[in-house]
Amino acid sequence: MIEAKNIQQLDLNLLKIFECLYREKNMSETAKVLYITPSAVSHAIKRLRSVLNDPLFERQGQLMLPTPACQRMAPELIDLLEKLRQVLQACGDFNLATTAQTFKIALHDAIEPIVLPKLQLALAKHAPNASLASVKLSREDMHKQLANHQIDMAIDVARPIKAPISHAVLSSDHFCVLMKKNHPLKNQLNIDNYLAAKHVAVSNRATGTVIEDIALLQLSFNRQVAIRCQNYFAAKEVIKDAPFLLTLPSMVASQLLDDTLIARPVPTTMPAIYQHLYWHQSTDKDDALVWLRGQVQHIFKR
Repeated sequence: MIEAKNIQQLDLNLLKIFECLYREKNMSETAKVLYITPSAVSHAIKRLRSVLNDPLFERQGQLMLPTPACQRMAPELIDLLEKLRQVLQACGDFNLATTAQTFKIALHDAIEPIVLPKLQLALAKHAPNASLASVKLSREDMHKQLANHQIDMAIDVARPIKAPISHAVLSSDHFCVLMKKNHPLKNQLNIDNYLAAKHVAVSNRATGTVIEDIALLQLSFNRQVAIRCQNYFAAKEVIKDAPFLLTLPSMVASQLLDDTLIARPVPTTMPAIYQHLYWHQSTDKDDALVWLRGQVQHIFKR
């Protein structure tokens, strides 16, 4: 039986660490997510163990697995913490003109030049004291980052999600092909010479299938990727001086086109590319983030 005086003396910050460790199941990862040291995580869990009279987590290799008592308690406790956050977010009247909060958005660097300048104009007009942080998109960690409030929202292509993550379609786009202005295929691009040409692909991974190749493989087409770049701006510099082709969403291509490059339609029918906005349901009643999501949707509608 837990003594009442122990509960009254409980530091609520410990529950945030408990919540994160329950999700991450690893001391080092929990420390990384919360920007604290692993020893701080260990100390916090030790204090909780003392209050709750249970080990809470047991080490198995690199994992910290919940005890049966922890497993029974954690879902309800985490749900209560989410409700507490919602209550605190709703506390007081939100004033857009005076808020000094930092909005954190995860997005691919290819669409950063499309979104950030317009979003900053909206902030300058309506929320001059607010600030904006663009965060590198991590598809593997997006759900955790939203749940832990490391980011407020994310912009990415369509992907499988489930509650408590919500999403809305921002735009529909199509692929096109960029090449240098004097490319020999500029007036005779067909599927045969497209597949025979050398291509530049953009990905921050050293290997693996990129989004346009997934679409091509669905059509039983296979192309030759000669160079992989980490971003489209580097890819642009490559194709300016080499007879390579760069296949990319037309929205991104519009940011790269200059008097050295031309754009051509992909010589086959490829599926549309959808950009989605993702956020955590716990922020549905946060007036500041509701406003920001509306601004992002307005940018893509335009």
